[in-house]
Amino acid sequence: MEKEPILSMTALELAQAIRKKKVTSVEAVRAIFRNIDEHEYERHAYVAFWKEEALSEALACDALVDKYNAGNTEISELPPLLGVPVAIKDNLLLSGKTASCGSKMLENYIPPYTASCVEKLEKAGAVIIGRTNMDEFGMGVSTEHSYFGATSHPMDIDRVPGGSSGGSAAAVASLEAFAALGTDTGGSIRQPAAFCGLFGLRPTYGSVSRHGLVAFASSMDTAGPIARSSADAAALFNIVMGPDPKDQTSVSSPRVDISAMESYSVEGKRIGIPKQLLSDEGDVRLSEEVAESLQKAKVLLQEKGAIIEEVDMPILSYAVPVYYILSSAEASSNLSRYDGIRYGYRAEDAADLHDLYTKTRSEGFGLEVKRRILLGNYVLSSEHFEDIYRKAEKARDLVRKAFEEVFSKFDLLLSPTSPVTAPKKGEIADDPLIAYASDLCTVPASLAGIPAVSIPFGEDRNGLPIGLQLMGPRFGEQEILGAARFFEKNGEGGGD
Repeated sequence: MEKEPILSMTALELAQAIRKKKVTSVEAVRAIFRNIDEHEYERHAYVAFWKEEALSEALACDALVDKYNAGNTEISELPPLLGVPVAIKDNLLLSGKTASCGSKMLENYIPPYTASCVEKLEKAGAVIIGRTNMDEFGMGVSTEHSYFGATSHPMDIDRVPGGSSGGSAAAVASLEAFAALGTDTGGSIRQPAAFCGLFGLRPTYGSVSRHGLVAFASSMDTAGPIARSSADAAALFNIVMGPDPKDQTSVSSPRVDISAMESYSVEGKRIGIPKQLLSDEGDVRLSEEVAESLQKAKVLLQEKGAIIEEVDMPILSYAVPVYYILSSAEASSNLSRYDGIRYGYRAEDAADLHDLYTKTRSEGFGLEVKRRILLGNYVLSSEHFEDIYRKAEKARDLVRKAFEEVFSKFDLLLSPTSPVTAPKKGEIADDPLIAYASDLCTVPASLAGIPAVSIPFGEDRNGLPIGLQLMGPRFGEQEILGAARFFEKNGEGGGD
């Protein structure tokens, strides 16, 4: 794929070039939309984009740059992402623009307010160009469970880009956005980032406000960046993080020092590799190429002075079932609001109120969403609440404590992001159990509420990206992003 030079820039490089008037925001937006016009029909990364509004915003950004330059004002005072085209996932609200969550249920829903993280992006000067495709309500690992159709992998249209933030990852990897926001409940930022060869950060739970993020599982949902570089991921995190009076679960979190990432050294760092995330047992095992990539990363770290050790965390063997019990229970509660009465899709020709509820939810939700609602209702029922749901809650506490204990001895944890590289369309969607088991490596961090980042490291025999995951203690974004930059500079397929 021949690309325009401007599209080769990272988000931060473009922001700097716009400030110095080497390029304009209008040029960047037009380049992005030329690429969208040429390739979007076969990739379907977006469900909507706003060309005219984006060009209008870009003109305003360029005018602001001109004003600052004319007045000889320090350009560092300009917003950090001024004029940079970015995309947002379809479950992040933007006032006046439809937010459908990939569902027929919200196909025509127009929110009256904007998500806090999106508001912060706008204040940072980013030009929001559209909303990206996703698995319905975030429930899926392939972006095949979207009412608006599947998204294709940027390198192979017969493969999936991962999910549920597959549209965001495909847009960034396809050069249809310089960066994007996704959301992560059990791995929905990290897994598509791994499949598409990108950096995907799941921040510490609570460090990014959930206000305006349409809920799937409230105790695990978080928004975060998908980007082409570790520095871009850090910059976007610094923009969207912070406490929010509109979200009582939000907390203050330390900013990432991007300059310090450049000098990050692994010498003397203690890095653990959880045995339970190597898939030696169970339904899904690491592919040979993913295992080789992990081994190469281990050798690189040791050569640079890191101390590597496998760690035994037996509770992680229960992480996937615990995650699906708890997330499905929360989903069944959160999605009960979609009843055809207040907003969203409403079935016609209902005989009575009960019939309206039944028809609306039967017609408005897709198969995967119905499956998880049923599971959630089952584990929350009076017959099973104590012996299933309560036990899962206790197991989550054990997962948290296990990570706290491990991070008292180790600086970082390393694992694959996914046991395999991007599969063919239909391979995951046709077997829900395989889909659930594919979350093996990502759900533990979600249960514990700790930060984790997926980094590109190597390729398989088909040239498809392999992703590795770095996990850190709560508020450990500086550590894991520093290590991500280390791999970016030193690893296979690394940058400079």
